[in-house]
Amino acid sequence: MATRAERIARDIESGIISGEIALGVRLDETALATRYDVSRTPVREALQLLSASGMVRHIPRRGMFVRQPDAAEVLEMFEVMAEYEAFAGRLAAGRITTEALAILDAANMRCATAAETGDADLFYSENVVFHTTIYAEAGNSFLEDEARRLHTRLRPYRRSQLQLRGRMIESLDEHRAIAAHLRQGDGAAAADALRSHVGVQGDKFHLLLRTFRSA
Repeated sequence: MATRAERIARDIESGIISGEIALGVRLDETALATRYDVSRTPVREALQLLSASGMVRHIPRRGMFVRQPDAAEVLEMFEVMAEYEAFAGRLAAGRITTEALAILDAANMRCATAAETGDADLFYSENVVFHTTIYAEAGNSFLEDEARRLHTRLRPYRRSQLQLRGRMIESLDEHRAIAAHLRQGDGAAAADALRSHVGVQGDKFHLLLRTFRSA
């Protein structure tokens, strides 16, 4: 279950991505605490989460300001993420354990439940389990650290594209294909499937941006 800070961060993320909260706006802790009817502590934690994903930046003695990367920068990050994931999948296909495969299957089962109920938050949390398990099973700590770092930067955008109609079902089908390739030990197929999966996420995010801007 998401913490108060995570829920606040998600709401602010949505506002930034949709354009409701403009770039360059200062995010005032006191005003946000009043808006969400909480103390300043969860607000401060939410802003730290947003800072980790690059959506806000701290300017000394001035505060936290909205800094969303432009669409081109986000798509460039997705391109790099696709290659990180493909590399991790290729390595993991030859190294993944039976226990880790069971974790992937369990995550996919919970994603299926989330897709049926339209619970994008649950779907995304299980999506994180799915992908980070693959990073770990690649058996390369440097790659795992870099993939996790960029995954954190892309978190708001990977989550936002799940809002598109039918995307959770599509993503689940992609996850199942990836898990099957890993189970078969087919590194090339796992790499191709992961590269395509993340590439689609970038495309879907771009579509989502166009939808917001035309609304």
